[in-house]
Amino acid sequence: MAQSFAAQVGQWVEKVDGALTAVFRESAQELVSQLDQLLADTVYERPQTPGYNRTGFLRASLIASTDAMPTLSRTNPGVPVPADLGDVILVINGADVGDTIYLGYTANYAAFVHFGAQGRSPRPWVTMVAQRWEMIVAEKAGEVKRRLGL
Repeated sequence: MAQSFAAQVGQWVEKVDGALTAVFRESAQELVSQLDQLLADTVYERPQTPGYNRTGFLRASLIASTDAMPTLSRTNPGVPVPADLGDVILVINGADVGDTIYLGYTANYAAFVHFGAQGRSPRPWVTMVAQRWEMIVAEKAGEVKRRLGL
């Protein structure tokens, strides 16, 4: 049975006003940061595949929503696209504890990169970071606890 977010963090967060929200949002922001970094490390920092025009579009296609999962629906424009996580962070900062934050890449080829295709090795950055969620929450809970002097 899945535990509530508060239960994952510990009972102390319910006793300190704003602590649960801080841990929730900071954990989600850290998850996004790690997604971005691992994608950069596993895709963009590796040698470029011959015949492939690296634009940064996959990295820039990360979207956050509290309404629905973003879809793999956008075609690479073929020109450099700078990564900007500002809108993603705004969605996270507007989310309340209990909201579901959907994070997804909208580049229509994201799944091919993640799972591998046409003889290319998979780069499962999303799965690898998602597996870190409990560790991220524990780390952020500890940081908030220390900041509050608890």
